[in-house]
Amino acid sequence: MAVLDQNPRSATATAEQQTEVYFISRDKLLQLLEGIPKLSACFVREISQRLRDFNGQYIREVLQAERLALVGRFASSIVHDLKNPLNIIGLAAEMAGAETASLETRATSKKRIAKQVQRINDMVNELLEFARGSQPSMELAKTDYASFVENLSEEIRPEAEMKSVRIEFQNPAPKISVQINSARLSRVFHNLIHNAIDAMPDGGKIILRFTVNKNEIVTEFEDTGPGIAPEMANKLFQPFATYGKSHGTGLGLSICKRIIEDHKGKIHARSETERGAIFGFTLPIQAT
Repeated sequence: MAVLDQNPRSATATAEQQTEVYFISRDKLLQLLEGIPKLSACFVREISQRLRDFNGQYIREVLQAERLALVGRFASSIVHDLKNPLNIIGLAAEMAGAETASLETRATSKKRIAKQVQRINDMVNELLEFARGSQPSMELAKTDYASFVENLSEEIRPEAEMKSVRIEFQNPAPKISVQINSARLSRVFHNLIHNAIDAMPDGGKIILRFTVNKNEIVTEFEDTGPGIAPEMANKLFQPFATYGKSHGTGLGLSICKRIIEDHKGKIHARSETERGAIFGFTLPIQAT
């Protein structure tokens, strides 16, 4: 190739035994190629095969790099998501182990630790299911939505208050029966609230509000943070889309989207002038 295109050589060769080397000038090589069509065909096949080998090696290296990056992203996501429940487990264990702890405090701490262990197990399973690309089985149960939201908010509120964030209700959750998977829908609440907390490092407020339409319940979360970055508006729910968080992977909202769609609902987000981010989802109301 160096002879044909008159460019400097880009490769070297080392002989392992005594070898005779022949030099062919460019003019002579061109004459041979023009006079012997089979030689030209051999050259083309050789060049094509070398290009294929090079491309194959390049693709293998790129795929390996992507696999390693993907493993790193999942590891980062797991570490980030585990921090909050581990903090709660640590505080609960400290309270339960205090010499002055009452039986009631110890019982409450034990219950809180068990709940957070289950939460960690659910999060890890969710990430593994996402990595495998499989759809987890979805068992729905008839649940009073008001009780579900109130119990869940009481569970999350201490975590938020530790970071100077208040959780408030603009209006009460509706006392309506819905078909949900409590464990997986809880994941949506945790993700949306923790994202809002991360967006307000100096503290703030998260407002929950509910609207009941003819066929669905709309639940919205509004924070007092800076809102949604314009460059993220169209790809919020895409896997690995993240902005402004060194520890984030963008899996949280993608998982939320899958969970809500498994409930036959829809998830949405918007940002308005002089307001923070607003995330919400719908749940269908089952006909009675």
